[in-house]
Amino acid sequence: MFCSIDFLRGLLRGSVLQPYVSLIKSSPPPSRLRVFCLLLHRMRILCVLSPLKVGFLHLSLLVSRNTGMLLKRSHFHGVALGILIASCAFIAIRWYRSRFHLQRYADENSITTLPIRTNGINTSIDYSASLSSSITTNGLQHPAKNVQQSWWNQHSKDLFASASSIPRYSYKDIQKSTQNFTTILGQGSFGPVYKATLPTNDVLAVKVLASNSRQGEKEFQTEVLLLGRLHHRNLVNLVGYCVDKGQHMLIYEYTSNGSLENLLYCEGERVLSWEERLQIALDVSHGIEYLHEGAVPSVLHRDLKSANILLDQSMRAKVADFGLSKEEVFDGRKSGLKGTYGYIDPEYMSTNRFTKKSDVYSFGIIIFELITAIHPQQNLMEYVNLAAMNSDGVDEILDKQLVGRCNLKEVRLLASIAYRCLHKSPRKRPSIGDVSQAISKIRKRHLTKEETMTMSFTGDLSKVVKQIEHQQVELSNIISTRESV
Repeated sequence: MFCSIDFLRGLLRGSVLQPYVSLIKSSPPPSRLRVFCLLLHRMRILCVLSPLKVGFLHLSLLVSRNTGMLLKRSHFHGVALGILIASCAFIAIRWYRSRFHLQRYADENSITTLPIRTNGINTSIDYSASLSSSITTNGLQHPAKNVQQSWWNQHSKDLFASASSIPRYSYKDIQKSTQNFTTILGQGSFGPVYKATLPTNDVLAVKVLASNSRQGEKEFQTEVLLLGRLHHRNLVNLVGYCVDKGQHMLIYEYTSNGSLENLLYCEGERVLSWEERLQIALDVSHGIEYLHEGAVPSVLHRDLKSANILLDQSMRAKVADFGLSKEEVFDGRKSGLKGTYGYIDPEYMSTNRFTKKSDVYSFGIIIFELITAIHPQQNLMEYVNLAAMNSDGVDEILDKQLVGRCNLKEVRLLASIAYRCLHKSPRKRPSIGDVSQAISKIRKRHLTKEETMTMSFTGDLSKVVKQIEHQQVELSNIISTRESV
């Protein structure tokens, strides 16, 4: 509803307000407030909707002039009405101005979006549809545009410059290295992951935040600020980031063998040997040990799972995805429930307090995944609890791919460590440092046995060679004797 020119002219002459003033004078005291509210409503419409922006001061003087006789009758009523008129007019003007600036800001800030392909996306178990509001065009998905830029978009440059040593890359450079975002590797809850090839032929992985993910934006901040100070061979290395053209991207070292989850559960993937599984368990424990005992202050990962364990070209494991991680703070406050179903510590679920022992619990689940190749969301704990009833129960839930290809004693030793990690009481769970030492002993035992077997085989082989040589000598003697006869 917009004010007419006649209304504005009448207001300036006083003719519009005069009928209301007369009505107020003639009305009994109980009805005067209602009439003034009606008058105020007409004024509010003018302040909010009129493009001429009639000044508040002029309106106040106008009201005072036309209602002067009435206000003299009651000093209290005059003060109250003046405050009421001034407050409402001020609020109306502020509302109009904020709406005007918001509209202008939305017009000036359009956000560039990335093409996100749906073809060939790996849909492993923990992958979720994070782009449900995207627009599909010609087989490509484009993240929905945000109307406003966040505080993070406006201040991230200054924040990173002081808090992170990680280099910042431009959108143009990443667009070129990913061939215009067509070399997609997978789709996660954070957003799509693309393969990037630099002019030096170095290969990187670019994780792009879905533009409609507020939670993802918070995780983006956490990863950059944490990984800027965390460096370990068993943690995925963050080599750069990008906050440009309304997009947030994380640039990691490329892990060519994918996630542990894919290797364990996806058909067509190579089978992990027992020796490789032992090494993976040891690598992951070293990565967590660094977070808990090497970093200052200590860091809680809070989302340990097989999908967040990545394997490089040499099949060495690296802990990834620090979006839910946080520094350990002993303030007694409860934290919101975070993590992935199947890996979450039951004690954490009941108390909302996450500790280092909660990470240890999740690692115990990962160990049993390595032993059984059963996913936690496929009733892994039921099998584990049943196996605990017998001394050799673990043998029955052993991955079929390992039957006859591993030492059962080593399997039982590793399972005993996992059971300790899964203890109901967090206090009775071992520290990750103790877990690392225990796994290291199993690993050394395995290597020692392999060396012994190799040496034994080498010794037996040398004996066989000597016997063959001796038989050859005897055979040649027999032949020479017959020829002489």
